Amino acid sequence: MADDAIIRTTDLVKTYRTPFRRKRVEALKGVSFEVGKGEVFGFLGPNGAGKTTTIRCLMGLCQITGGSATILGQPVPSRAARQRLGFLPEQPYFYDYLTVGELLDLGGRLFGLSHAERTGRADRLIKRVGLDHARGQALKKFSKGMLQRSGLAMALINDPELVVLDEPMSGLDPVGRKEVRDLILELRDAGKSVFFSSHILSDVEQISDRVAIVVGGKIQDVGRPRDLVGHAPLGTEVVLAIPPGDDGGVPAVVADIKARADSVRVAHGELIVGLAAGVDVDDFLAFARGHHGKVVSVTPRHETLEDLFMRRVEAERTRGAQKAAS
Repeated sequence: MADDAIIRTTDLVKTYRTPFRRKRVEALKGVSFEVGKGEVFGFLGPNGAGKTTTIRCLMGLCQITGGSATILGQPVPSRAARQRLGFLPEQPYFYDYLTVGELLDLGGRLFGLSHAERTGRADRLIKRVGLDHARGQALKKFSKGMLQRSGLAMALINDPELVVLDEPMSGLDPVGRKEVRDLILELRDAGKSVFFSSHILSDVEQISDRVAIVVGGKIQDVGRPRDLVGHAPLGTEVVLAIPPGDDGGVPAVVADIKARADSVRVAHGELIVGLAAGVDVDDFLAFARGHHGKVVSVTPRHETLEDLFMRRVEAERTRGAQKAAS
């Protein structure tokens, strides 16, 4: 990564002590990664992995225990850097009786924008996040998804160079998630950098230029999604339409199919058959057709980002169990 990295963390460490028992907890254990200019960078991890802690350290909301971090070339924390970034926390809280327009006006004032700038940007952002119909309502009447949209607009009021979003799809329905994905891609196309955490792997895989997977406070993988996953076939999924048995129930051939397959399940009256890598697919299809099975689809299966993510999580769980047992 070039020296002009928008975000850079080097061996970032964060420890804290729990209340009452004062147990020492290592939330981050040497986290290192870089985010480039104009890049959408996805930050993945299970609950408790250290995603929000990393973001809070970057935003200057908690003190770094060890290592270093810079944002927009400035050591964290930096007031100068904060002027040039937008931030949406995982659970934003706003004054209940403000409208979304008043909320954005407040944000614009904090950034020192003129009245004309605040008004113009607020109008554009309210429309862009789909809240034009609710601009006169108090925020206390908003749903969680609407509050998330309000927070996203607030994060963009200063036209930032870097946008940091902690779980931006949280609380959104599929339509809202697509709109946020489209907005993130628009920001990238405008030359801005976007760093966002999420546990919705399909969203991350669709829009991220690069990703980092953090598990147990450690970075496990960093890179482009297509480079991180394995490309060797994992097997084949075959969907079959099988006529019912003579008594109208499950046909006897299903037992033979299960004996040949890695997995079999029924959905919407069809058999979804998983064949392991190395199985002769042509031989299986000939067998299915020979028993009056209609082949609906045949899909080779390759590793996905979700597969990689789950492997890393399971490996960490195994290490934790072994450590606890020793």
